Amino acid sequence: MTNQERNDYFYVCALIEYISRATRNHRGDVVRTIGKKGIEKLLYDAQVNHCLSFEQVSDEVIEYYKIKEGTFDTISDCHYDVPSYLDIGKLYSIMIEDCAKPGEEVQELINIFQSFISDAISNFNSDLYYQNPDYLEWSYREGELLD
Repeated sequence: MTNQERNDYFYVCALIEYISRATRNHRGDVVRTIGKKGIEKLLYDAQVNHCLSFEQVSDEVIEYYKIKEGTFDTISDCHYDVPSYLDIGKLYSIMIEDCAKPGEEVQELINIFQSFISDAISNFNSDLYYQNPDYLEWSYREGELLD
């Protein structure tokens, strides 16, 4: 993966996190609604969209893909400092780079966001986000949180 591709995946992962928080949806539901072609388009447009605010791009994506308001609120009842959408986006982009076979990065993004690990990471009342990234990656690969 080139540096530009890393930046694009980081941007798109952070955008998905931002949209999910704004619409109170599971991250996997947002990815499912956008679809594979939509994710590919967001990656293609990432270099241009970097210049725009997350709010503007988020509003455009929500409107274009008709992402409805959900009930998965991970922020309101959080008792701790919530990691920023950029921090979470970085975590996802690292997992994609580490787990994806060359040429299969988009599908890996979809797989990760639709897996159990995404909802687990989104539980900001747990300490899972703060665990070693290798632990999160291997838990994802094994399909369950490791002991």
